[in-house]
Amino acid sequence: MKKVWMGTTAAVLTAGLLMAGCGNSNDKGASPSASSAGSQSAGTSAEPSKSAAPEETVNLVWYTIGTPPKDLKKVNDAVNDYIKPKINATVEMKMLDWGDYSQKMQIIIASGEPYDIAFTSSWANDYFGNAKKGAFYELDGLLDAQGKGAKEALNPAFLEGTKVNGHNYGLPTNKELPQQRVFRFNKTLVDKYGLDISKVKTIQDLEPLLKTVKEKEPGLNPIPGKIAEYLPFDLPFSDLPFIGVPLDTTDYKLINVWDTPEAMSYLETVHKYYQAGYFPKDVATQTDAGDYFKTGKWLVDVADAQPYADNLWSNDAGYGVVSVPMQEPITFNWSVAGSLQAINAKSKHPEKAMEFLNLLYTDADLINLIDFGIEGVHYKKTGEQSKDAIPDSGYGFPAFSTGNLMLTYLNTNDPADKWEKFKEFNDSATSAPLLGFQADTSAITTEIANLKNAKDSIYNALFSGTIDPKENLPKVDQKLKDSGLDKVMAELQKQVDAWRTNK
Repeated sequence: MKKVWMGTTAAVLTAGLLMAGCGNSNDKGASPSASSAGSQSAGTSAEPSKSAAPEETVNLVWYTIGTPPKDLKKVNDAVNDYIKPKINATVEMKMLDWGDYSQKMQIIIASGEPYDIAFTSSWANDYFGNAKKGAFYELDGLLDAQGKGAKEALNPAFLEGTKVNGHNYGLPTNKELPQQRVFRFNKTLVDKYGLDISKVKTIQDLEPLLKTVKEKEPGLNPIPGKIAEYLPFDLPFSDLPFIGVPLDTTDYKLINVWDTPEAMSYLETVHKYYQAGYFPKDVATQTDAGDYFKTGKWLVDVADAQPYADNLWSNDAGYGVVSVPMQEPITFNWSVAGSLQAINAKSKHPEKAMEFLNLLYTDADLINLIDFGIEGVHYKKTGEQSKDAIPDSGYGFPAFSTGNLMLTYLNTNDPADKWEKFKEFNDSATSAPLLGFQADTSAITTEIANLKNAKDSIYNALFSGTIDPKENLPKVDQKLKDSGLDKVMAELQKQVDAWRTNK
């Protein structure tokens, strides 16, 4: 009996080791080796059943956004060493540069090139558009099976706000939920010239600061490149930024946003700034504003904030960066969908892809490895939950783009309550009037394409201040009308009205 018991124990241990090395922790059914071990431990005299062949290791191809760092392969190898024992999979990290990402992903998706996971958002690799045309895998079942940890980590508004036709096709990063656009300043110049940024609320308020810096630093453009405008409207379709409703709307009637006093005031101001030399002369055609963050040759730009964002920006820049808000936190469709990872609808391994994504929301060691690289090589720990980046270490990754930000190390100068403040920030936001509305563009596809082309032909010149809005906006309005603006607005208005009724 002792020999039988010892032999059975060995079989159980062997089966357990096989399960730990190859099994899927989210599998609902027992593996053959587990069933065999279970029957023997119950004292049966049956011969041990033959175990199934070990599961083949899956290699996942992951496209994500960001400038590819020198040490990407080194970190990728470390990631694979870490995840393979956990989910019996490896991942090939393919980073595509910021300016190239959307175009290259469009080609990859259209060509059917094999991949498993890709970064998507409201501003790059169009999440809503790709989901509607079937490029991404429906995640509902995967979230309940292999993605429970990710689902539990996320504020429910993230998943609710990114549904397309009632289903999820992307997994949002667990980060700030609303949008709060801010003016961001180079503190070195603010301190050097005693600039008072506390009174800056609108783009018009920047003028005396820009004038001072231009006079004192004649070789420097105070605004280093195109800046994201902020107008008090909510848009049903982000690709058409001229159709919207006021944030304080009560009737939800769509208007031409560019044909409003608010838009004209903004455009006249940036045109005035361009003429004064506050922007680079080639700002309308810039594809890259240059690494002004590293050189420090800038005064102000515009960014979307989060709690203690100044610390994050200062750490990246290597000098002080301070900001003032342009608006209170508001949850828009595009802020909820500001950063997601999607699984390819044609992936051969969707379950394994979700297992990997789930780790990014539940495994602190993995998400810190991906975000910050290898300890002692790319960063050094300064406390149990804090670190400092090692300058010029050869690795950088946009932490906002994936996983659970709340599990990542703080920078040394970050307050200990940073992630608690994130929750408060998310809870404090008001909802934009069209939050949750998703347009059906099937009846206006041609007109939308024409309007996009019309927008693309003028947007950069108009919103960089390069051209005179008084002279050009009437021409723009006519071009939009000729491209189908009235038909698109009528169709979208019908959908908004129906959505409000159903809501």
